[in-house]
Amino acid sequence: MIRVLLVDDQPMVRAGLALILRSQPDIQVVGECNDGSEVVQAVAAHAPTVVCMDVRMPGTDGVEATRLVRAASGPPVCILTTFGDEEVLWSAVDAGAAGFELKSATPENLIEAVRTVAAGGTWIDGTLLGPILDSYRQVARPPVRKDGRLDALTDRELDVLRLMARGASNREIAEQLFLAETTVKTHVGALFHKLGARDRAAAIVFAYDAGLVRPQP
Repeated sequence: MIRVLLVDDQPMVRAGLALILRSQPDIQVVGECNDGSEVVQAVAAHAPTVVCMDVRMPGTDGVEATRLVRAASGPPVCILTTFGDEEVLWSAVDAGAAGFELKSATPENLIEAVRTVAAGGTWIDGTLLGPILDSYRQVARPPVRKDGRLDALTDRELDVLRLMARGASNREIAEQLFLAETTVKTHVGALFHKLGARDRAAAIVFAYDAGLVRPQP
């Protein structure tokens, strides 16, 4: 069962999200917060599998709340945003968010985003990928092709990174590469170390910036 904590300062939005998620037999909404300052305590109280986090909230915003959750080794965070929030997307990546979905997304996309993030994958709405990459390049664009990090990856690690960048979870990567899931986790840890990436989101941005994968048209 996927246990979801909803964080949004608008009760009507939380109610709509909860209605969509509770329609699925494998998803349970275990708690709600209306401010980012409540999240760490709520995570401790409800032990969610994933946190669905609004970006713009009074008090502690979604980026800072995500940073606090991840710093406390909490569950993965899926950011819920509007298309006008491009300027905060890289900050959310840097804070450790694992998913990015538009509030205007279809119920099916929201459900798939929650399932993917809960399974250890990374979800980026296709509409948001361009702004995330643009923001990444403006804030901190390393000379990817010249710094040797790609050359340090083995062929298998490159395979894992490509699939990760397409949103595959460790289990899905294992199935596609005919590996044990524990082996995939070892490869993921190794490529994180070699790339200097703190989490999957940072590794995915690196993969796109390096040209290993291309955004879907």
